[in-house]
Order: sequence, then C-alpha cells, then structure tokens
Amino acid sequence: MSRQSLPTRLSDATFPFFHSLQTEMNQMFDRFRGAQSDEPVDMFSPLTRPLFPAVDIAETDEAVEITAEVPGVEKDDLDVSISGGVLTLKGEKGSDHEEKEKDYHLVERRYGAFRRQIPLGFSPEDGAVDAKFHDGLLKLRIAKPPAAKAAVQKISISNS
Repeated sequence: MSRQSLPTRLSDATFPFFHSLQTEMNQMFDRFRGAQSDEPVDMFSPLTRPLFPAVDIAETDEAVEITAEVPGVEKDDLDVSISGGVLTLKGEKGSDHEEKEKDYHLVERRYGAFRRQIPLGFSPEDGAVDAKFHDGLLKLRIAKPPAAKAAVQKISISNS
C-alpha cells in the first residue's frame, strides 16, 4: 500500500459511519432503559431512576443507625435481614397513576424489585435490631455486640 492511499485525516466520507454508529448506540441504551422515543432520556427523572433505596448511615460507639428511603413501598413489601455481618434490604415497589378526563384516559404504572446490601462489619446479637417504618422511611438501629465495641483501636499520630 502506498503512502498516498493511506488517509491522512478523517474524510467527510467517514463521518456518516461514526454518526450512524453513535445513533445505533444511543438507541441501544434507550431500549435498555425503556425509552420509547428518539428524545434523550433524563437519567435523573423519577421515571428512569433505578429502584435502589438511598440510605443514610451513622455510626456511634454503641450502634449503627440506618435510614433508608423507600417511598411508595408498603411495610408488608419490605424484607430486612442480616446474615454474615451484611444487612440486606429487599422489597417491591408498585406505583400507579391514573387520569380520566372527558377526552382522554391516561394510566401510568411503575413496578420493580430492589435489593441493597450494606456490610456492617459485625453480626448483631438476637433482639439487638430496632426497626421502624413510617411514611416511606425505614429506620434501623443496630446495637453493636461487645466484641465489635472492643474491636475499635485508637491510633495515635505523632509529628514527624
């Protein structure tokens, strides 16, 4: 192959290929996310947000306190367990929205299951977990066993 036959820059002829490739990749990701149109999907929209509860975790010397946001989930649809020092939050969410007007009828539904695992670093004793659920907030207080409390080692820092 001579030097003259090698492209020295991307020609205008190659741009349609890259444009077509980009379009196909966008459509593939839109199908994966469940988008139904050519419009870009807002990943922060409530309709495209993954079913993954947001959590706040606070640790004291005595316990680990966890608050999980699970709006739209009923208490009976939650499953909370601890095994091998790992807290598992599982549940199912169902959401219906219906509008009826004289000239149209709109129904939207969102369903799905979620699962979130949080390593605790210890296994609590029986009866050492207090769980409360109200208005879409699950609050857990997990008391640390004596061995976990004693496992904390304070490290002193010296000037070098």
